[in-house]
Amino acid sequence: MAAAPSEPHATIKPEDLAAYDRTATHSGNLRPVAGVARRAPFDTDAAIGSDLAFTGNYAIAGNFEGFIVYDISHPERTSIVSQVYCPGPQNDVTVSGDLLFLSVDQPMTGPSCRSSAALDAGWEGIRIFDLADKRSPRYVGAVAVPCGSHTATLVPGPTPEAVYLYVSSVPTHQGVTPACEAHKGKIGVVKVPVRDPAKAALVGEPVVLPDGGTPLQRLSYGGCHDITVFTARKLAAAACIGDGLLLDIADPEHPQVLDRIQDPQHFGYWHSAVFNAAGTRVVFSDEFGGGLSIVCDPKTGPDYGGNGIYDISGGKLKLRGYFKIPRPELEPETCSAHNGSLIPVAGRDIMVQGWYEGGVSVIDFTDPEHAREIAYFERGHSPAEFGGSWSAYFYHGYIYSNDILKGLDVLQLTGVPFAEPPITQLNAQTQ
Repeated sequence: MAAAPSEPHATIKPEDLAAYDRTATHSGNLRPVAGVARRAPFDTDAAIGSDLAFTGNYAIAGNFEGFIVYDISHPERTSIVSQVYCPGPQNDVTVSGDLLFLSVDQPMTGPSCRSSAALDAGWEGIRIFDLADKRSPRYVGAVAVPCGSHTATLVPGPTPEAVYLYVSSVPTHQGVTPACEAHKGKIGVVKVPVRDPAKAALVGEPVVLPDGGTPLQRLSYGGCHDITVFTARKLAAAACIGDGLLLDIADPEHPQVLDRIQDPQHFGYWHSAVFNAAGTRVVFSDEFGGGLSIVCDPKTGPDYGGNGIYDISGGKLKLRGYFKIPRPELEPETCSAHNGSLIPVAGRDIMVQGWYEGGVSVIDFTDPEHAREIAYFERGHSPAEFGGSWSAYFYHGYIYSNDILKGLDVLQLTGVPFAEPPITQLNAQTQ
């Protein structure tokens, strides 16, 4: 989640970006090896970098103004392959085979990339692209979803003929419209026929929060923000603003709630989740302040804006501990926990995570009561209204961070014996 810039479409000056880059610091075991700055038309403060997904030797970076395809076949020589201008916040990205899905959670005048923001009601939901030709992605269709798609999570179907998307909708840009009010407490389930993605459709709106969800952080609404699935155990962890949910997804069209928890003393906005490799533990993240808060400071202390670590047993969630980055981020630097992924290390639970202007943190939560940071990279305060790492994910031996303002960072972690399985795609929310 992030606020829209107060003065959209102001070009970021190259000298300001250079100064921002010079402020970078990092631990000795997390070394930046490449950085690809954004270029027109993604060089304005309206072009907010969002989520990342990976397919083969390519990284796909979402952006409020479209998406960027990077060639990462040689990570230290990462380069831009193509850019697609297609406005629609947040444009979170999800991949499946040669298909790319963009999440749009703001009413638009239509589903195509030629549309613009609508003044009142309009189309919002999932856009679908064919990525077979990485140099020329092709728009193939769209699915309207009530209240839009803030995030979408890929869920494999029971057969290879179709995949599902769990769509989380929170009224961030447009307020609580009648469509959002009617969709409160629900998630969207989109079914995509792999061979004919243009026929993708919304096939269900299961209720996961019968009371609409717990409002927090002075918000008047609840609802799910992001969902992570652990396919081997047919489980999902849903971060739902004021609630954390554990779901049974054995029937992907009809997820069932196994457990529901709240923690208003420590959490301001349940944002996302990461399972450990066994699917027996999950880290829920608190995005207090929506990317504009200053809570990684001594004044705030250990509460709000961090992670809660839970064990899973008998279909229930049991709190084991909390984590927050130990580096103080002082005003005006914004900081809270945001998107991350597991780093595969035998016998240990280690993840990497973006923290806005708190940068990138590598966290060992093997001992959940004493989780600790073991590596970091950060730049400091950005020249725009807010910035820093939106998403930080581990893929094929490197860490990739989508900096909201700067572009793509490639980081190399040493001293950690990771052993990544031979995966060919990564959506961090599908484990």
